[in-house]
Amino acid sequence: MKTIRLTTAQALVKFLKNQYVERDGEEFQFFAGILGIFGHGNVAGIGQALQQNLDFPYIMVRNEQAAVHFASGFAKARNRLQTFACTSSIGPGATNMITGAALATINRLPVLLLPGDIFARRNVAPVLQQLESAATQDISVNDCFKPVSRYWDRINRPDQLITSLLEAMRVLTSPADTGAVTLSMPQDVQTEAWDYPEELFHKRVWHIARPLADRQLLKEAIEIIRTSKRPLIVAGGGVHYSGATAALEKFTRLTGIPVGETQAGKGSLAYDHPACLGAIGATGNLAANRIARNADLVIGIGTRYSDFTTSSKTAFQNDQVRFININVFEMDSFKHSALPLTADARVTLEELAKVLKDFRVSAEYSTEIKALKEEWEAETDRLYHLNHSPLPGQSELIGAIWEQAGPRDVILSAAGSQPGDLHKLWRTKTPGSYHMEYGYSCMGYEIPASLGVKLADPSREVFVWVGDGTYLMNPTEILTATQEGIKVNIIVVDNHGFSSIGSLSASIGSSGFGTYFNRRSKESGQLDGSRMVVDFAANAASLGAEVFTPHSLGDFKDALQRVRKLDHTSVIVVEADREVKVPGYDSWWDVAVAETSEMPSVRKARKEYEIKRKNEKYHL
Repeated sequence: MKTIRLTTAQALVKFLKNQYVERDGEEFQFFAGILGIFGHGNVAGIGQALQQNLDFPYIMVRNEQAAVHFASGFAKARNRLQTFACTSSIGPGATNMITGAALATINRLPVLLLPGDIFARRNVAPVLQQLESAATQDISVNDCFKPVSRYWDRINRPDQLITSLLEAMRVLTSPADTGAVTLSMPQDVQTEAWDYPEELFHKRVWHIARPLADRQLLKEAIEIIRTSKRPLIVAGGGVHYSGATAALEKFTRLTGIPVGETQAGKGSLAYDHPACLGAIGATGNLAANRIARNADLVIGIGTRYSDFTTSSKTAFQNDQVRFININVFEMDSFKHSALPLTADARVTLEELAKVLKDFRVSAEYSTEIKALKEEWEAETDRLYHLNHSPLPGQSELIGAIWEQAGPRDVILSAAGSQPGDLHKLWRTKTPGSYHMEYGYSCMGYEIPASLGVKLADPSREVFVWVGDGTYLMNPTEILTATQEGIKVNIIVVDNHGFSSIGSLSASIGSSGFGTYFNRRSKESGQLDGSRMVVDFAANAASLGAEVFTPHSLGDFKDALQRVRKLDHTSVIVVEADREVKVPGYDSWWDVAVAETSEMPSVRKARKEYEIKRKNEKYHL
């Protein structure tokens, strides 16, 4: 067997460059490069290896958490067929990535994490940034990655890299078990040389399978669908990841079964498709939520039924409701005591369509669906054009962005009040044009992730919709966008605090406590003094963005037209009236209210909470 002498880090990079995935005959290089920051735990190992590989890009970020968000955004936009690896130094550089790892794993997005680690040989311990333990020497801060990684390993010898890399790729390319994969890389081992077999570096193609549903269970599912009167499809992110949007469109046109979309599933159908009811659940609209309430059959496709999707188990109130779940992840296919079709979404929909050619929902049900769609579209138009003054409502800003965006342009958000309003109001035209991270709803995801989304398809304009509170958590990747020449359009909504949690606080009787950007008052001792003014425009400009500060809705629309014509990153800072809300539309979200309190507002909220909790159901 021929060998080649390389350091562990050199072998790692050489291996990553030669990994490919294939699905349906299409082949993709799996890793687009490496993101990260160099420090004393990786500069001499992975840093040196990357310096010798000019055909494998290294992108310098400003925060290691942002690197993982960047990679997750890219992987999501590429339907998990490509990703980035992320490297860090030891200690704080490594632990900065933990939040990103949790986000990737919860959203089931493949990201390879390569945190530097302490010396494997131990003789110079404790090294800078090392966590010492009196109970064992076999521990470091990188052990914190274990619960948020789908696969975790520590490479203590150069030859261990071989088997670990193959296991890492198995997990990263799995449609069911993917997520963050962490390979801890001790800094001395990164630099050690070994005679690696040349075969390890040959081009390796990983096939993405499309597993079929169990034949008996598929027959049972067909019979259940045939006998249903008010079926409803809940489309989740798995519809996109399996490339099943066309199959779903064909199936719904054939059967007339309506579709409610989760945050991850939005865009499974065009908003004006006859079967598309739009957003469902706690952030859903009146059409989807009213149909869900009385559905006698729910067909979940690629959804994990989060509490937002099910309105905390209050969405489906029909006592006779049954569930069929199509999901490659077995745990999700069994949820709600469903008939589990543990299978690929696209091939399962194609099989169902062939057999159910003679099935169609009743004319009465179709008429109800059409009427609710029309009612919702009228409501959306109303919210787009409130003519509220002096400041516009958030729904008006969304309407303005939608009117300027092309059919393939991407709207991206993750946390705050924006995801809920966008889920309801954004009229998605094409798959992939609605990018929402709502599995972890992580503040600070938006800007770094947008860089990954833009690189995934540079032909698309990317509009980043971020609140002022979220912006302050992670604006630094604007500098990365400037350095790399990546163009994204960032919209910062200044509503003087945490608007989403402010509304939630009010709903539980706490009046928005601790959610406004106000100074501490000497009189009250609370944060209810004068309002703080943050110059977001100056901050963004200092990081290299071109900045616009519109003072009216008309100015905002003009700014949107201008940023589309730019070839570099821009930031629009616009004020909104945080008290202008989008209604909830027959939805609820279970947030526990204090059972005892001296505050009358909290006691009142608790009484309302206990009434609404009675609608929560076990689906057995």
